Amino acid sequence: MRKDIILCGHVLSFLASPFDREDPKDAAQLHEAVLLRAGRVVELGSRAAMEKLAPKAEVVDHGQKLIMAGFVDAHVHYPQTAIIASWGKRLIDWLNSYTFPEEMKFGDPAYAAEVAGRYLELTLANGTTTVCSYCTIHPESVDAFFAAAQTRGQRVVAGKTCMDRNAPEGLQDTAQTAFDQSAALIERWHGVDRLEYAITPRFSPTSTPEQLEAMGALWRAHPECLMQTHLSEQLDEIDWVKSLFPNARDYLDTYEMFGLLGAKGVYGHAIHLEERERHRLREFGAALVHCPTSNTFIGSGLFDMGGLMAEGHRIGLATDTGGGSSFSMLRTMAAAYEVGQLRGRPLHGAELLWLATQGSARALRIEDKVGNLAAGLEADIVVLDLASTPAIAQRVAQVDDLWEAVFATVMMGDDRAVAQVYVAGEPVQH
Repeated sequence: MRKDIILCGHVLSFLASPFDREDPKDAAQLHEAVLLRAGRVVELGSRAAMEKLAPKAEVVDHGQKLIMAGFVDAHVHYPQTAIIASWGKRLIDWLNSYTFPEEMKFGDPAYAAEVAGRYLELTLANGTTTVCSYCTIHPESVDAFFAAAQTRGQRVVAGKTCMDRNAPEGLQDTAQTAFDQSAALIERWHGVDRLEYAITPRFSPTSTPEQLEAMGALWRAHPECLMQTHLSEQLDEIDWVKSLFPNARDYLDTYEMFGLLGAKGVYGHAIHLEERERHRLREFGAALVHCPTSNTFIGSGLFDMGGLMAEGHRIGLATDTGGGSSFSMLRTMAAAYEVGQLRGRPLHGAELLWLATQGSARALRIEDKVGNLAAGLEADIVVLDLASTPAIAQRVAQVDDLWEAVFATVMMGDDRAVAQVYVAGEPVQH
């Protein structure tokens, strides 16, 4: 049996959403130590109290470092790992020039396995312990990703991307094969160890009405699964959707009419929403995922975090690699702050950390498992050095409280700030 571990430092947990508090800091609580046992959090409190609870525990003192839940990246494309930061295209051209040619390679199990392993190592090095990924149309790409995560003991969500039009012939399935292959993958992987399946129509322009109907039927047959897709990312994309679905009331309706709107729906981007869409998404309790580095990199627009949060939407945060330009959730939080400034609603450091952990876990409906440090949750943890570079250290020397130090790392930090990562209570070599 694994030995109890006590981690000491500035241990951060959230009591509530900072967006629901007048002062965002009031939603967070700091402790001296956290006790881990058998891959879970047992208790948080003073070091003395934790040592009294577990007198034989191994004590790991992280000094002045910040100990918090591992980052949860709620919208990624692991097959795009090798094409991250490709120059100069907007969404549809970017897909045709970079994404689709790369995704063609993932019918090769060896290539898929190599990229899956590389992707998870890159994200773990950046403190990300859980991701929700699109794979390719190839079942081999799903098998490779789940196997790589299983080897590392990670909690991940993923699914076979389904497309039967407006994509290269080698990247198209059919309504029937999309249903059959996705159903077989659900049977093989969903609920195994820490793995969960997401039904994954890429977006309505690459699925015929027949395929979207099949995906809706699959979701009704497997309501335990998430359903992930894209929504209202760019204005020219929305025009394209309207031309393909002339009878739809709006972009969201291209999903809603086929049974692809629900509480366990996860909709990436959601920048240019109409009033009806905002109302229906909130009514169903669906999740929206903000992808700020991607939205600025390919010129999509500015997500309305302040307005959507005020309306009561469920919102997560994501890198959207490789449309996003970084594997780092720190860089993603910095971009979310900048987008907020441009929208007139800058985000506090507590709000940014919450979005990157509990907010994303809530979006994926796994907040009862990960995304916070609280008794009973799985012990996925990142330890952040809040003075990881000379530039950050000199700034931190001037601050008056921990949140100012946190903000400096959010804005200027990278993988050098990640001092240690724990997956299910086990330290990851870093």
